[in-house]
Amino acid sequence: MLITRKMSAVLKEKSAQYPIVTITGPRQSGKTTLSKMTFPGYEYISLEKPDVRRRAQNDPNSFFENFKNKVIVDEIQRVPELLSYIQVIVDEKKVPGQFILTGSAQFELMENINQSLAGRTALLKLLPFSFGEIYKDNKASIDINNLLYSGFYPRIFDQKLNPTEVLGYYYSTYVERDIRKFINIKDISRFETFIKLSSGRVGQLLNFNSLASEAGINHNTASSWISILNASYIIYKLRPYFKNFNKRLVKSSKLYFYDTGLICYLLDIQEADHLQNHPLKGSIFENFIITELLKQQYNNNTKANFYFWRDNVGHEIDLLIDYGNVLLPIEIKSGKTVVSDFFKNINFFKKNNQNVKKSAIIYGGDETFVENDTWIISYKDICLFEKLDYKLDIL
Repeated sequence: MLITRKMSAVLKEKSAQYPIVTITGPRQSGKTTLSKMTFPGYEYISLEKPDVRRRAQNDPNSFFENFKNKVIVDEIQRVPELLSYIQVIVDEKKVPGQFILTGSAQFELMENINQSLAGRTALLKLLPFSFGEIYKDNKASIDINNLLYSGFYPRIFDQKLNPTEVLGYYYSTYVERDIRKFINIKDISRFETFIKLSSGRVGQLLNFNSLASEAGINHNTASSWISILNASYIIYKLRPYFKNFNKRLVKSSKLYFYDTGLICYLLDIQEADHLQNHPLKGSIFENFIITELLKQQYNNNTKANFYFWRDNVGHEIDLLIDYGNVLLPIEIKSGKTVVSDFFKNINFFKKNNQNVKKSAIIYGGDETFVENDTWIISYKDICLFEKLDYKLDIL
């Protein structure tokens, strides 16, 4: 059974406001299925097909004459020169929702869109399934190890496939192929070492010198590879927050991945039970929470003003959401029991910042409640954040 994506409502809304809607995101995150399910009456073009791609490249004008209705164009980055022709078409017809474009290669696609379609397209980002899309009806039976191990790529759930096998194919077919197309890697084993080393640093400060040294490459190469992984929706860099503080603060980003299943694959975790006592389980849980909140922002087309905060003596906030004049500090703990130590850094941050009205702790237990103006939220209730308003007590 196909799962209705939460972005569908936003996609419909934007298609009524703009002549073009462009959906970016990782490969296999469900962009094509979302587009077809939301607009079943649209004609469909896949530029992944060599014969279709060849016709589009050789004679774009004749190519578009074959499509009389509104059109979904899949993997538009494969023939970026089509964007100029699409610009002409929408300027002439002035029809809302004329084109739905999808693309997986953000690093290539965004540059071309900014040149050709500025002001004509809404931009949406679709990540793999969210927790709420998969588990909303069976939260009681969730096993946290299986959740982290499986990750959220749609094919794993649609076809009930083995996560390690699927993600192995995903890595070899898409990560290596796509990324190698944009960077000159003579020895693919070096890049494989690099990305696996990166997975072992999930939730840690990004240290290019250390990564470069262990991977046997130079600092500039490490920086370039991280940029490509970030732009291709493999890794996510969480920026540091350092406004309004006089103390010396950490200003390096922290490293996360967009999918916990891919982390587990890269760490050679081949069964869910292997996570039970794994030294990185807490970091992978933290990664899960941050990317879930990120998905909620993207699915609602809301800007994700996400940061972390850390000073030079060890005080740290795992996630800080900046609402402009109000900050929401969030601590993430994989433990199943709430203990007083969970509040230590939040209390310190509140004392030193007047813009904090509420705070939250998301943890590995089952109960959700409020204590001392802090939302204590079970990971199973992560969907509450879709309704969360820092001005209101929703619990």
